[in-house]
Amino acid sequence: MRALDLAIIAVFLVGMPLLGVWIGGRQRSGNDYFVGEGRISWWVACLSVVSAETSTLTVLSVPTVAYLGASTYLTLAIGYILGRIVVSFVLLPRYVAGNMTTAYNFLGKRFGAGLQGTASVTFLLTRLLADGVRLFATAIPVKVVLAAYGLDASYFAIVVVLGIAMVVYTFFGGVRAVIWVDAIQMLWYVLGGAAVIAVLAGKLPDGWFTAALDAGKFQVLDFASSPVTGPYAALTGVLGGAVLSMASHGADQLIVQRLMACNDVRASQKALIASGVVVFLQFALFLFIGTMLWSFYRGADPVTGLGLGTNDELFAHFVVSELPSGLSGFVIAGILAAALSSSLGALASSTVTDVYQKLVRRPLSDAELLKQGRIWTVVWAGALIVFASMFTTTKNPIVETALAITGYTYGALLGAFFLGLWLRKARQVDAITGFVASVAVMAFVILGLKFAPDGTFLGVDFAKATADSKALAFPWYTPLGALVVLLVGGLLSLRHKDPAPAAEEGEPAPEPA
Repeated sequence: MRALDLAIIAVFLVGMPLLGVWIGGRQRSGNDYFVGEGRISWWVACLSVVSAETSTLTVLSVPTVAYLGASTYLTLAIGYILGRIVVSFVLLPRYVAGNMTTAYNFLGKRFGAGLQGTASVTFLLTRLLADGVRLFATAIPVKVVLAAYGLDASYFAIVVVLGIAMVVYTFFGGVRAVIWVDAIQMLWYVLGGAAVIAVLAGKLPDGWFTAALDAGKFQVLDFASSPVTGPYAALTGVLGGAVLSMASHGADQLIVQRLMACNDVRASQKALIASGVVVFLQFALFLFIGTMLWSFYRGADPVTGLGLGTNDELFAHFVVSELPSGLSGFVIAGILAAALSSSLGALASSTVTDVYQKLVRRPLSDAELLKQGRIWTVVWAGALIVFASMFTTTKNPIVETALAITGYTYGALLGAFFLGLWLRKARQVDAITGFVASVAVMAFVILGLKFAPDGTFLGVDFAKATADSKALAFPWYTPLGALVVLLVGGLLSLRHKDPAPAAEEGEPAPEPA
């Protein structure tokens, strides 16, 4: 790692926040700060959505999936496209036409403030856990890069610098800055991936493509693995990925905020569906890189054969050790770009709209919304930095739990939305009971149920999964969690004779017999 590479990384970390402030312009109201007053073009929102759902962990780990296996990860992306089509025509029109600031406003209007607050707090806590860990995980390759240049920086210092970079453009530029910076950063890391392919192409032996094809590296559909335990089995990836995408892109404020900033419903729909196609192509790009790395390193085990600490260090190792000066810094900056998609705006908007405004029991003026939005942007930035600074290794059990936390809650969130759409008799108490039951059931399923590799049920065992005792494949978590909400909430709704009257946002939902 040479001075030119560090200079490129430094320019990126300083220049991106400043560019975001310039693009965002002066924020005049809470609506402008949180949803950009609906002036974002669909293609910009599309790239922002892709950037927001792509983390450094994704960029570093997807090549390893192909290196160690095949391209079956793409089955998830096929499901993602299908799930986004459903969200585009079922949920998005209600968000945009309803003039809502957050996705959870819908739950408030349908059920009442209790469920709106429950869903929002769930989002806030899961996002704090997941993004705090991702912020720390981003510091790991940065520390490796700095060490290669002889600089010894602490994880805390790196996390603080990355956190400040995110908070600057979010604080001053609002969601418009976040979306535009997301879009630019997405193009940056994709160009970085393309550059790696160009370099690798000149280093591989003749016949490498045929050898990879014969080794099954380009296999997409896996009909041999058990759908119960194989996360990328054809049925699991497509069906589970579709429902997972319905939750992540229809019930998670991180994504919904970007879609609600579009010009109109049609623009939001185009942005969301197109993002599924772009994600498919993005996964294909990084899986192809993994296959090329397999040929370059002749399939050597990343840990025992190449001396790396973990399998996921493979891509970063190649970038630092094999790319020429300048290009290496550009690609490392691209890896950072995958991490700097800010969730602070989504955290602030949900806090102010779904929680704070309900606690003060009065509508906030535009000036107050803007002020509170900026205050909570800083508060959440501090919380993310503090949480991310608590770790020194990704092998900490808390880290593993934080990365998997959406498995416990996504199904409950999505199920609450579908309960409100499909079962008109369901009341707020039915929905909240189903929500809590779903989280409890999923905790039991994820931690306790064990299966043989062929999908045979082995029993309940809360010990960590092994090669012979596997947990349920993660794409099934969201469908199962949503089903629990619908079953529990639906059964409870049978107590009521009449359809539930719509609760006005911020008011307790009526509970007639």
